Amino acid sequence: MHIAVNAWFWNQPYTGSGQYVRELVRALWRLRQSESRYADLRLTLIAPECNGALYDVPEGVQSICVKAGKGQIGKVLFEQRTFPKVAGTIGAHIAHVPYWAAPLSSPVRLVVTIHDVIPLSLPIYQGGLGGRLYFGLVRASAQGVAHIITDSEFSKQEIVQHIGVPPEMVTAIPLAVSERFHPRLGAERDAEVRRKYNLPEQYALYLGGFDVRKNLRALIAAYTYVGPSVGDEYPLILAGAPPKRWGTPRFPDLPAEIAARQELGQWIRWIGAVDEADKPALYRMARLFVMPSRYEGFGLGALEAMACGTPVVAAEASSLPEIVGDAAYLVPPHDSRTLGGAIIAVLIQDDLHASLQNLGLARASNFSWERTARQTYAVYEQVLAR
Repeated sequence: MHIAVNAWFWNQPYTGSGQYVRELVRALWRLRQSESRYADLRLTLIAPECNGALYDVPEGVQSICVKAGKGQIGKVLFEQRTFPKVAGTIGAHIAHVPYWAAPLSSPVRLVVTIHDVIPLSLPIYQGGLGGRLYFGLVRASAQGVAHIITDSEFSKQEIVQHIGVPPEMVTAIPLAVSERFHPRLGAERDAEVRRKYNLPEQYALYLGGFDVRKNLRALIAAYTYVGPSVGDEYPLILAGAPPKRWGTPRFPDLPAEIAARQELGQWIRWIGAVDEADKPALYRMARLFVMPSRYEGFGLGALEAMACGTPVVAAEASSLPEIVGDAAYLVPPHDSRTLGGAIIAVLIQDDLHASLQNLGLARASNFSWERTARQTYAVYEQVLAR
């Protein structure tokens, strides 16, 4: 079985698509090396020269760098023409596109991973005319692939609804967290991260984006209840890269909203973008992690926090209940008062905190990249058996 993999994002390991393709390829290759059932597996990464030579490729996995233009046009041409053509030339049995950008036609059977359909579910995320044209293209291309992989049953339902494919054409295969996320204490490393971001001894953490679906307005409003009670002891740390411009339909002006409520400034702190290597310590040192998002295709941040032994308060919305199960404190996404009460409860009730900590660690251990790889290989077999 020879699988060609679109490796456009391979050299971007700290993007979601980059992490996915790297972790999946590594896990598939470990199976190939350790179990006879997978002995006939061949993997070839196909990537554009403009992104540089591929690095950290597992020994034995082949890679091909081909000429491709830069920018969005170059990316589209690579996805639509170059990748399927090269996959056919090398005799691949399946071409796997590990993000939502399958070609309209291909000499090789196509499998595409669609992590979510946010631009179709929430049209505000399509952007201008160029974005609408691009998402129209990839929506049409997804209808012609042999099979679609997605991260959750919620996303599967969304794909069936918004792309218009039959349910049997879509398989939900959960993601997993990197081995870097664990609860083992590293006092020196944690202290280094604490100094780097000037973190307090105790804090509640939000780590992620600031676009409107992340529902940060509800979290900020929740801290009007949390702050007077425990805000001095447990300030809210907002971590993540800020947008280029606040005050747009996609990015509400959160700093202005905090400034308008002067008391919030003493309980909410911004630390900006966080280096990927620092995230495990940031999770590990937090008293709790809060994920109030209204829409997530998977909600990896909640799972990362659980793997680090940090209790999670999350919105009961989209894929989050499916991913966290009974291991998180779930609240309605639009009820800031209830969200505030949940945060206070987990912060101050030691028994509840310990229970969620243990449940979260157990829940996170159910997800592994080995499991993801086995189920992905089963999809490949299913496609080839048709």
